[in-house]
Amino acid sequence: MALTPPDDSTVVPPPTEPTPQPLPWPVRWLLQAFAVLCLVMGAMGVIVPGLPTTVFILMAAWAAARSSPRLYRWLWNHRLFGPSLRNWAQGGKVSRRAKWSAALMMSLSAVVLLFTVSRPWIAAFAIGSMACVLVWLWRRPEPS
Repeated sequence: MALTPPDDSTVVPPPTEPTPQPLPWPVRWLLQAFAVLCLVMGAMGVIVPGLPTTVFILMAAWAAARSSPRLYRWLWNHRLFGPSLRNWAQGGKVSRRAKWSAALMMSLSAVVLLFTVSRPWIAAFAIGSMACVLVWLWRRPEPS
């Protein structure tokens, strides 16, 4: 039995990618404000132990990609933040240096918690949460 190609009337054209509609200015403005806030928090996280830098930078990039192409390009090409964003975009990869840095900062935060928190269950909950995040983080692939 020979296969015959379908006639043109039965061929369904591939779906076209819809072009995204521009966001209304209030939404764009709110996303830009959120991006800047996350960027500030991420920059503070470089200095303050326990404040996650990468998460805030990822959220800033997400919001900037939807509201401010200029801010997004700046983040993407930034000397400090750009490599993490590019690694994450390539399949959720996290560099070994970032993993060790996170482990060190979480360990430091755990020690500070143990000596400063008056209720042991609060410290246990926070340290347990950090341990879960570290397990997840170390299971992420690394860039080659």
